[in-house]
Amino acid sequence: MKTMRLFPLELRRLLQSRLTWLILLLTVLSPVLGLVLYKPATSTTMLSMYLTNPAITGGVAGAILFGLLAIFELDRARRSRVDILTDAVVSPLTTALTRLLALLTAAGLTAGLTMLVWLPISAGLIGSVFTEVNFLLAYLLLMGLALPLGILAAAAAYQLTRRADLSIVLFIAFCALSLTVWSAEWQLCWLNPCVWALSDDFSNFRVFRSVAWMRLTWLSALAGVWTVSYLCIRQYGKGVFGSLARSARRLYRPVIALALLICSGAAYAAQPFIDHSNPDLTVMSFYEIPYADGVTFVRRTAQVFPDTDAGTVTGRASYQFQNTSGQEQSISFGINPGYTISNVQANGTDVPFTVSDYQEYNEALLEVTIPAEEEVELTMEYSGFPQESMPTMQGGKELSSEYLCLENSALSPRVMNVLPGEAGYPAEIEITLPEAMIAIPFSSSEAEVISENADGTRTWRYEANSAGGILYAGDYICEQIEAGGMTIEFYYGRKHQAVMEEAGAVDAVKAVVDYCTEHYGKLSYGTGDTLKLIQSRVAGGGYAVGGASLLDEADFTIANLEDTSKGAAPGETFIHELVHQWWGLGNMFDSEDPADPWSAEGLTVYTTYRIVKELYGVDYAREYYVEAWEREVEDYYLDFYVRNPEYLAMLPEEEQLAITNSLTGMRQYCEMPLKILRAEKLVGGEAAMDEILRGLFNRELDWSYPYLTYQEFLDACGLTEEELDLGQDISI
Repeated sequence: MKTMRLFPLELRRLLQSRLTWLILLLTVLSPVLGLVLYKPATSTTMLSMYLTNPAITGGVAGAILFGLLAIFELDRARRSRVDILTDAVVSPLTTALTRLLALLTAAGLTAGLTMLVWLPISAGLIGSVFTEVNFLLAYLLLMGLALPLGILAAAAAYQLTRRADLSIVLFIAFCALSLTVWSAEWQLCWLNPCVWALSDDFSNFRVFRSVAWMRLTWLSALAGVWTVSYLCIRQYGKGVFGSLARSARRLYRPVIALALLICSGAAYAAQPFIDHSNPDLTVMSFYEIPYADGVTFVRRTAQVFPDTDAGTVTGRASYQFQNTSGQEQSISFGINPGYTISNVQANGTDVPFTVSDYQEYNEALLEVTIPAEEEVELTMEYSGFPQESMPTMQGGKELSSEYLCLENSALSPRVMNVLPGEAGYPAEIEITLPEAMIAIPFSSSEAEVISENADGTRTWRYEANSAGGILYAGDYICEQIEAGGMTIEFYYGRKHQAVMEEAGAVDAVKAVVDYCTEHYGKLSYGTGDTLKLIQSRVAGGGYAVGGASLLDEADFTIANLEDTSKGAAPGETFIHELVHQWWGLGNMFDSEDPADPWSAEGLTVYTTYRIVKELYGVDYAREYYVEAWEREVEDYYLDFYVRNPEYLAMLPEEEQLAITNSLTGMRQYCEMPLKILRAEKLVGGEAAMDEILRGLFNRELDWSYPYLTYQEFLDACGLTEEELDLGQDISI
């Protein structure tokens, strides 16, 4: 009760301090640094650049500032040498608790004021994809909860040491640990949450949930540490251990501290987001499991029920096998590590099964024993929160009412060691989704609605032929485009509609597909009649299979579409990204050396130039492409570090990397297109170059190394590297 009487007085005193208002002002302004200096989110989505980075920066700066303020306030009485008098009037324990509450309240007011100031700024910067929900969650979780963490950590350090100088050193070291050594450990970076991207077009609830889990884990841990330090507050002239022994007489105090620490440890161990897959990606032991003797695959059916509110999946799967061995056989499945398997039956009878602790490539091993009967129908139920295997790139397993992606064992358990039957691996999948979502199988298959349900959901069904399979679903707009002799089904997020329309996305798709099909040939993964182009949630890249190709959301953000290195206008950048369907979907260029100027970008930029030249004329293409490349290359050869590489080696590693990346980007986007343009003239013109590129695109691949090398390009052109060396003569 005494604490509550003193709290208003302490809060009023704190808010009357000029230092407090300075800390408050600096914290409110600190998100500016996230726009220009500290950018932990590497994606180019609008929310990553203009929401994530400012909010995380505000949290880092605010936590440090309020931590230092906490040490200053706690040391006030000792610094003024009146602590003996104040301790005689009010218990040091009561004082510490009252000041903590006042500091936390001031931090809460600061977080609220920061949100009010930055709400209109963020809305203006982000534009049409801004939503209040994303803003509030970002500033609450990424910034708001950082401030009490800083206060608790700093206050605990002071109460344990009772020295301001030592407390500051310990607190800053703790902050530095999060920003450096722990920065890639999503559970340990308590100060700067590990968020690499937020989606503009689809929800971010999985990312926010993981941040909330981390924040609450650390709040519990630091609250526990603070409670321990609270017991160590010096009183009655005793030292740290004497004070601890006296304070611990009230048993509830150490019990609270222990409970908080146990809760934190349990939350750390039980996190549901990331699996424990073998980090060594060269190990592929699951693919070495021998095939079951005499067992062949007949058919798979699955009924999948995502809970888009909880982010979980429940499903039932049935597998039909033919067992001609006359013996029991062990069937191996890959399952998502977040799933629990139950009710496993063969021909209606319970059968034994085991799930290994070992995980690999986002899968755990499920082994089921089937009977010696010739015809076996194996059924099982599964449920859980799908886990992912890349902690620094969370979000791929997003599951909400706006978007979901269920890959292979996350869709249903994947058969590993059963040979296909005469029909391969036929499958029938049913999935029940909110009525606003469209189900899109990542294949040539088409899903159809088979029922409209009373709870506002729809059940979709589609046929497939694979042991696994990938399914996308979301609040999509579908544009059907006739181009390149086939029907393009172009799916993009509804929130991105304004951006797509401004960029002329439909016209760009038609122009690219028509041009590239005519000049280079049809895409190898197309089915001949239809091709799905699906915009995914920001995931770090795209890929393709028969009948479908994935377009990463990050390629079509406002920021990327305004990148003049890829196109003179947003529509032309859109063309650039679509051209990557021909040049750069994983089977064309080796990405092991990002510094190599020979990359997918060179041919993609060159092809973009050719398409723009056909659309807008020679003069336009030369002014906005060729002349721009020449200016950049000329500047490159005049660059101080290019002419004096020995000085580059003297710089700090981070600065070296930034400069090298910038120079490499210029070489990929400007120097290499100029070299290809020079090659075009040397081989006899555009028609001759088109024939060469058609041959390279349709060449017979060496599956052990299917990448297009610079030497292969030179050989196809009948040229040497020296003939394409620009040197000082960069004019084309």
